[in-house]
Formats: sequence, structure tokens, C-alpha cells
Amino acid sequence: MSKEKVLITGAAGFIGSHLCDRMLAEGFQVIGMDNLLTGDLKNIEHLFPRQNFEFYYHDVTKFVHVPGRLDYILHFASPASPIDYLKMPIQTLKVGSLGTHNLLGLAKEKKSRILIASTSEVYGDPLVHPQPESYWGNVNPIGPRGVYDEAKRFQEAITMAYHTYHQLDTRIVRIFNTYGPRMRVEDGRALPAFFAQAIRGEGIPVFGSGQQTRSFCYIEDMVEGIFRLLMSDYNLPVNIGNPEEITIMQLAEEIMALVRNPEAYVIFKPLPEDDPKVRQPDISKAKELLDWNPKISRKEGLEKTYAYFREKLTGA
Repeated sequence: MSKEKVLITGAAGFIGSHLCDRMLAEGFQVIGMDNLLTGDLKNIEHLFPRQNFEFYYHDVTKFVHVPGRLDYILHFASPASPIDYLKMPIQTLKVGSLGTHNLLGLAKEKKSRILIASTSEVYGDPLVHPQPESYWGNVNPIGPRGVYDEAKRFQEAITMAYHTYHQLDTRIVRIFNTYGPRMRVEDGRALPAFFAQAIRGEGIPVFGSGQQTRSFCYIEDMVEGIFRLLMSDYNLPVNIGNPEEITIMQLAEEIMALVRNPEAYVIFKPLPEDDPKVRQPDISKAKELLDWNPKISRKEGLEKTYAYFREKLTGA
């Protein structure tokens, strides 16, 4: 029997490229697809010589065609950082709506199982803490972040509609803050920005008072959770993230202590509109259904991430 085939959209992105690695390691034939709007071919160039890897340069908001059998689809195409989706609001909405519709149609045609990458942003600025999957969220649909939040909420809605109406085999992962090698240095999110500025000895931008919280999951743990969900038989959304919650100020201090550049300092900036004040996943469902729990401590994960950024920025 030939190898099972998986299509991964957003394959040149941070999480998408790590999923390509994982699916190849699991013995799948992998088709990576990306329009390189925010992805980087450097993330997957090590895979080009692999016999079981193909790359399609394509925008999933256009009709998507893949010849032959297709067993799985992992839809990870989307701008994911505030700097990107605020700069590209229409593209962000289109990839969440038109792109998802196209891939659900492809999954229906091929009788594939499809996993959709949603995020914790469906919870908005939450009034329930920590956030369980049963929480419907607190989202401003017309605020600046609405283009991303509502794209993900629509994505979940149309995926469930295809599941119930067409009996499509679907999975939905709600991804919380994830970090590790292959993050873009200038992607606008706190963790890469803190590393970049600390290494350069510049001002580390902390928004508001820095008391807003996030929960950071290392990429290896995230990929493990996604893979387990893909192979499960559960169709409703599942939170995947590390429930260890810290303030943004704490994160800045930990990164400064790790980098040890005496020229680095913190600068405070105004808090962006609708910026979530808290973020922490309730992962009870992932523990119960997938027997999944993050394994890599923040200390270990930050050290690995620092090594990546240091090499990328200084060559050392």
C-alpha cells in the first residue's frame, strides 16, 4: 500500500513547517502549500531533497487542486501575528473564509480528514478564566483585532457545518501562544520581539503595564498535541496550549536574564485596542481525550529559542 498523503497549508510558516517535519517522520507523503505571504521557504528548504515531500506555491483563497488520493488536510494558512493581520486585514479574512471553504470542499471531494487551525483568539478578551472550550468568547467584531478573531470564529462555524451537513471528518484545534525555533524575528509578537531587542541591546517593548498574562507552549509540545488530535475521533474544538500563565512583564524579565545584555532595557507603550488582559487554556479536554500534557518547561523552551534567535541575529 502506498504511503498516506497529507496536505499542509501554511507549510512554510512557523507551526506549519514543524508539522511537515512531524508528518514526514511519521511516514506520510507530505504536500506543503504556501503563498509565502508570511511564510519563509528557509523553514522547509531542508525538506526539498526528501522523496516524500512536495511544495506547491499557491494561495488557498483560490481554487485548490491536488491530484490523486489525499488522506489528510491540515489547514494552517493564515497571518497569525497582530503586525501581519493589521497590515493585511482583507487577506486575513479571506484565508479564514474563502480559504477554509476551498479546503473543506477539497476534503469533501477526496473524502479526507481535515484539521482546522483555530486559535485562542476566538475567546477575545475573555470574561471567563481560564478559558474552556465551552466558553463562547468576548470578541469585538468591528475592532482592529476583529479581522483575525472573526476569521477564526467563522472558520470553526463553517467547519462544523460541513461536519454536520456533509458528515465530513473534521478536527478543530484551538492553539494558544506557541514559541520556538523558526518564529519570525520581526513578527510583532511579544516573545520574538523581546528576544530580538534584548540581543540587540535595544528597548524591549512592553505594552500597557505588562500585567496582562499569556501562557506559552513550546513548539514540540504543540505539534504533539495537534498530531494526537488529528489521529483522534473527536470533532469538537480542543484547546492545545501550556496552562502555565505568566505576565508579559515576567516574560520580559526572564528573557533579559537569559540574554544578559546590559544595554537592553524595557520601554512601556500604550496597550493596543481590545488586547486580551488574560490568556490561559483549560486543557482538561486534551488531557482526557488525547492523554496530552505539555512536557517542556518554559526554562528549557526559552533556552532553545534563545539559541535559535542568537544564531539568526548574530551568527553565534
